Amino acid sequence: MKPQVANFRPFPLSWTTRRGVLDLGVEARVMGILNVTPDSFSDGGRHAGVVGALEHARRMIGEGAEIIDVGGESTRPGAAVVPVEVEVARTVPVVAALRGEWGGVISIDTSKAAVAEAALEAGADVVNDVTGLRGDGEMAEVCARWGCGVVVMHMQGEPRSMQEAPRYVDVVGEVREFFAERLEVLRGAGIADGAICFDPGIGFGKTLEHNLALLRALDGLAPEGFPLLLGVSRKSLIGKVLGSSDVSCREWPTVAMTAHAREAGVMLHRVHAVRENLQALRMIEAILHG
Repeated sequence: MKPQVANFRPFPLSWTTRRGVLDLGVEARVMGILNVTPDSFSDGGRHAGVVGALEHARRMIGEGAEIIDVGGESTRPGAAVVPVEVEVARTVPVVAALRGEWGGVISIDTSKAAVAEAALEAGADVVNDVTGLRGDGEMAEVCARWGCGVVVMHMQGEPRSMQEAPRYVDVVGEVREFFAERLEVLRGAGIADGAICFDPGIGFGKTLEHNLALLRALDGLAPEGFPLLLGVSRKSLIGKVLGSSDVSCREWPTVAMTAHAREAGVMLHRVHAVRENLQALRMIEAILHG
């Protein structure tokens, strides 16, 4: 049974950030991944520094990204913890420079309240927290005070050890229950319903079987009336299905999952390759809506 949550937000589906309201009624939106880290699993070091980061952000915006997600700490299994000052130094200049030339939605991918605050001051509109706003006791207060959009992700464990031995009795039911619990906590912290979207955390403390079960249940994961954001781009589950560790072979399987997710009603997609995934979304939407 899907957990019941009081005070459902009415349709049509939308998401409110500091830039305004994103209408998610018909057309899905793409969040382009901008890692400014030396050790991310797919593109570590490729976009470090403001110049390289801006070039890549412009490329993704040109391909149709409406949200750019800036991250300064890798969350791959085994990655080292990054001090606050290092994460701020990596991300905030990029956020500020991008804000200076672009009016779209900027997201800061962090679980640290101090990093989120600095990025919001520099012009970010969304906080994307892999801990579901549990990793830092001040995060919910920061998000409520700034009135930013919030991505609440599910993760079992923590990034350094999350893939060692993930266990669930019912992964779909447990993720739904986590979302319902988080919603009540964040409401209590003063975060508006319209600002919240949910992410099932594919690959975060989950086996291949757990990930596939969640991908089969996308249409009923989020509390009713709340958008789901999906991040499957180039993830290791693709390699496990294909029997290959070659990351370069993961782009088209990512597109396939994006198309599947759109059919299931997922309207926010976090990806590396913007153009290919956006084309798949628009094709699916033409079939669905005419």
